[in-house]
Amino acid sequence: MWLLLPFVILPIVEIALFIQVGGLIGVLPVIALVLGSAALGVAVMRRQGARAVLDIQQAMQEFRDPGRPMAHGALVMIAGLLLVVPGLFTSTLGLLLLIPAVRSLVLRRMAARVRVSTSAYGYRQGYPSEADLGADPAGFRPGRGWRDEGVIDGEYSVQDDPPAPVREGLTDQRGDGGRPGGSGWTRH
Repeated sequence: MWLLLPFVILPIVEIALFIQVGGLIGVLPVIALVLGSAALGVAVMRRQGARAVLDIQQAMQEFRDPGRPMAHGALVMIAGLLLVVPGLFTSTLGLLLLIPAVRSLVLRRMAARVRVSTSAYGYRQGYPSEADLGADPAGFRPGRGWRDEGVIDGEYSVQDDPPAPVREGLTDQRGDGGRPGGSGWTRH
């Protein structure tokens, strides 16, 4: 339900803005504004898309975090897309996103809402304490949603493979006097 709300409200806002601004400056200037913002949006996406790739490459070459250039590049591409979408409100949002200070503010707000968490898939890294071991001496603790049914305990040992038989033409044991380069892989 909440996802559909912007798709209902946005067209109503755009239509209301078209009526209000069209009443002030006229229909043809409003149409010219919409077409001009679409052309600007296409130009921004072309130019800034290539620039974002260059910024990311430069950050990686300088061993800096490429996340900031990637985020700014993504917001510039969103700004270009908003400029291409016909409408005065979306074009205004697109123009605002082209300002670096506004992009930084948006990224700070988004970063404040992001929470990073990891999942160990039932395996604890490091050395477990005695309390962590519990009944399992290996320190394995099933993760969330893990069923303990059907688990098979087993042991294994690593054994070296027996030497492969000497294949003709692939080793230096051909009786050629041990000349260099006589591996059989190349013909001399």
